[in-house]
Amino acid sequence: MSRHVDTVTNAANTPDLEQPFAELGVKPDEYARIREILNRRPTNSELAMYSVMWSEHCSYKSSKVHLRQFGDKKPDSDAMLVGIGENAGVVDIGDGWAVTFKVESHNHPSFVEPYQGAATGVGGIVRDILSMGARPVAVMDPLRFGPADAPDTARVLPGIIAGVGGYGNCLGLPNIGGEVVFDPTYLGNPLVNALCVGTMKHEDIHLAKASGIGNLVILFGAATGGDGIGGVSVLASETFEDGGPAKRPSVQVGDPFMEKLLIECTLEVLHAGLVEGIQDLGGAGISCATSELASNGTGGMHVYLERVPLRDATLTPEEILMSESQERMCAIVPPENAEKFLEICAKWDVVATVIGEVTDTGRLIIEWHGEVIVDVPPRTVAHDGPVYERPYHRPTWQDTLQADAPTADRLKRPTTASELRDTIMTMTAAPNLASKRWVTDQYDRYVLGNTVLAQPEDSGMVRVDEVTGRGVAVSTDCNGRFAKLDPYNGAKLALAEAYRNVSTTGAVPLAVTNCLNFGSPEDPEVMWQFSEAVRGLADGCLELGTPVTGGNVSFYNQTGDVAILPTPVVGVLGVIDDVERRTPMSWKTDGDLIYVLGTTADEFAGSEWAHEVHGHLGGLPPGIDLKLEQALSQILVACSRDGLIDAAHDVSDGGIMQALIEMALRSGIGARVWVPDNLDPFVFAYAESATRAVVVVARSEEQRFIDMCAARNFPATRVGVVDSAAAAEPALVVDGVYGDVLTLPIAELADKHFSTLPAIFGPTVG
Repeated sequence: MSRHVDTVTNAANTPDLEQPFAELGVKPDEYARIREILNRRPTNSELAMYSVMWSEHCSYKSSKVHLRQFGDKKPDSDAMLVGIGENAGVVDIGDGWAVTFKVESHNHPSFVEPYQGAATGVGGIVRDILSMGARPVAVMDPLRFGPADAPDTARVLPGIIAGVGGYGNCLGLPNIGGEVVFDPTYLGNPLVNALCVGTMKHEDIHLAKASGIGNLVILFGAATGGDGIGGVSVLASETFEDGGPAKRPSVQVGDPFMEKLLIECTLEVLHAGLVEGIQDLGGAGISCATSELASNGTGGMHVYLERVPLRDATLTPEEILMSESQERMCAIVPPENAEKFLEICAKWDVVATVIGEVTDTGRLIIEWHGEVIVDVPPRTVAHDGPVYERPYHRPTWQDTLQADAPTADRLKRPTTASELRDTIMTMTAAPNLASKRWVTDQYDRYVLGNTVLAQPEDSGMVRVDEVTGRGVAVSTDCNGRFAKLDPYNGAKLALAEAYRNVSTTGAVPLAVTNCLNFGSPEDPEVMWQFSEAVRGLADGCLELGTPVTGGNVSFYNQTGDVAILPTPVVGVLGVIDDVERRTPMSWKTDGDLIYVLGTTADEFAGSEWAHEVHGHLGGLPPGIDLKLEQALSQILVACSRDGLIDAAHDVSDGGIMQALIEMALRSGIGARVWVPDNLDPFVFAYAESATRAVVVVARSEEQRFIDMCAARNFPATRVGVVDSAAAAEPALVVDGVYGDVLTLPIAELADKHFSTLPAIFGPTVG
């Protein structure tokens, strides 16, 4: 060996040697606990492992005490096959099929290096799905940025979109949904959440565990480099300062073509029955894979670190253990299967190396050129990290914020047809409501040939079984403004919207994943927001009967002392027996009747209108009754199954008017709409009351539809009719607007709706 390494023997002989634990993100009390566990000081390699595995990103040390609610309040569900604690949750969708899905964050790396940060976020979540034994079939990307016209948004957004699209397109995975939201609080701290869906048969489920004394530990995939060192221990567990990230460890570099080979190779070795346990190498790299596999198994593990294939021969053992280089997997393979395993890897041009074996020592021992540099109880690294009960309290400003309601006497509202028309045109072009085609045109939405619905539909939908037509729908949602006003109900509203979006397409909601994006957990007011959001989501899932299968927590999303809006992104997955019966959002037949399901009230707090027109945030978010949400879901699913409706669209951001405009633009066909007598035209147009949908009913099915709603005591109001001749040119014609009629040509609406993002970011590329 050409350089000195810190061995276990040396650590025992030099107990007072000073170590840079603070630079690795380890607190003094945490360092003391590591010394207590080992009964000596840690070696530098051990310190590196504990630092990454005990980081906020990996250990959930500030959130564990709250996340337990997802288990404590878990609803009974026959669909749940694998729950929280594994790489991803798995649910039964019938006919022997199972689906796994999960969403995770790659926020901080995407601010530092937008393209690679976003690309490797996609790659990482795909490997989580792969490690369960599933074939990845689709991805989604909930994104948040600062103001659309801010200089830093111009820096990060194009690169992030290119990274998401570039990696997913090269993998050959359709991007079927997501969100793009702009708000000043995300300036300097964009949110890049990535979701993946995978399918498998029940018998193909695999878990991350190292069992079987003498079984081999095989590392396969890309070689290990210096990229991503410190990514989770430093980058994702610290707050950015006003000038940008003070600590900039190198962001991981992705190779989607290597990942494509890795996917096919991994599925082949799994389906051949060669593997006892498997784990992807994402956050914390080899430190994570070895400690988690050993901890979840029945014994210990002995690893020979010098066998790890390297892209950079100068890497120290500590750097090898901390590297988050992409496109790597670790498998536990019986010796008798090793030759076949290695043959399959060679067939796919995937480098595979035996780096160790499972032992009966109960310890994780790692050697470097014959010297022991790690000797730890693996569970203390992977699972028994610190657990903090962070102090939290309701913000002192919360009452003032909630009292600042956007009432008619405080925020000017349109009171004439002309004023309402101007508002409609402004809102149609608002960055948060305008078409995201500039983004989604950079994604391949239909590769693999099983995409049934994709953006801008309410939820993405893919066919799982080509024989029966069985499929799944997925939607992600969150209004951070609602969560700021009331984190408890804001989380419920996010859950309700995602649940409704899945139902709107005709799928039955089954399960939930989440990505909880918040500011610093060391801020008691942020921790109150987090605790309330988790409580709201857990209570909501229990009430709706949709268990949380897993997810992700992302803290330290703030710049200086300015935290992002609390953003608990919720993903809901649903199943549909036959994708041929899905409900699209575009109407198509003259004479079909337009109904609004649900009740519209004067609810504008946190609305897009208050945000876009007045820059206002205050009041209480819309009320939410999840029993009514269930009833709406049942109606939408039954209408899809029985062929009672031809189109449907949920009512959320931008209210009924935005829903109608999007339906008209999607179809290119006009309609005549009228404002109900009991509603102010502006309230009808832009209130954001929850639990509503616009549905289009064939005249021949109207009575059956009305009877179905009446049987559930659910309000249904006819507000229009599809009418291609409502005006001289295709238009949305609205009657009863302050004694006047509004004619909104589809061509004019389209010009407003589709031009906003190109005008800001330039022509679509890619």
